[in-house]
Amino acid sequence: MQTAYYTHSSFLLHEMGGWHPESPARLRAIDDRLHAAHLFDFLAHHDAPEVTRAQLLRVHDAAYVDALEAASPSVGVRVIDVDASMNPHTLTAARHAAGGAADAVDRVMRGEVANAFVACRPPGHHATRNQAMGFCFFNNVAVAAAHALAVHGLERVAIVDFDVHHGNGTEDIFRDDPRVMLCSTFQHPYYPHSGADTVNAHIVNVPLPAGTVGSAYRAAFSAQILPRLEAFRPQFVLCSAGFDGHREDDMAQFGLVEADYVWITERVMEVAARHAEGRIVSMLEGGYDLSALGRSVAAHIKTLAGL
Repeated sequence: MQTAYYTHSSFLLHEMGGWHPESPARLRAIDDRLHAAHLFDFLAHHDAPEVTRAQLLRVHDAAYVDALEAASPSVGVRVIDVDASMNPHTLTAARHAAGGAADAVDRVMRGEVANAFVACRPPGHHATRNQAMGFCFFNNVAVAAAHALAVHGLERVAIVDFDVHHGNGTEDIFRDDPRVMLCSTFQHPYYPHSGADTVNAHIVNVPLPAGTVGSAYRAAFSAQILPRLEAFRPQFVLCSAGFDGHREDDMAQFGLVEADYVWITERVMEVAARHAEGRIVSMLEGGYDLSALGRSVAAHIKTLAGL
């Protein structure tokens, strides 16, 4: 079976200003690299459908969804949060990002594809139950996890968040739901200045200092995350796949390279093979140096696809 690759034309229309690092150029860089690496034609391509209101309300407050819809501008740009603004296409893109995440879960659960990568914009892991922040509006990975639980009757879903920033929104949503294990590695102290003090049996936060390179990252992941994932025995694994920890990305101060993202992917695939029948859906979070992003995503997808 192939690896599914989800995208949608609306993802290229969401813009928060020409200066903003979370730009449409990110997806173009990924697309270019997939072609250059001769991976594009090996993937099963799907347009991300729109999320349903019911899917959103599993993880977001109705008042928040309504407020975001009301705030969507017909022209220009409207500031929602210090790091998050909407243009006339943002809400549509956010709906397709979350909808693609849920649809990818369906296809993997039905056995139509081996696994999936959702090349979505806007990203999602900073969006809390009732707040947009950090470039995020709807929490895509949370929508996917809640969908897997509600529609497919799963009892244990794991989220592995390897973005350089703490997945605070995902933690907010699943803090009291032991059916979801969140494993988040992140630079600390750093935005969003959360997660380091969390004490929770099903939330595994691994704060790491600026300057962390691949060897130290792998050691921490092996010691602190892999044993907890194994003990949890997830029936489905989701990835909040952020590539802003790359040494060429000036969004933060980690020193990871493509080989480290391959290593993370391999470890996650091993856990999924043992406990989840290989079921993985990965979705794009951060990554802002265009060359590093394209190379890292291609390496991640190549590993998922077994190519």
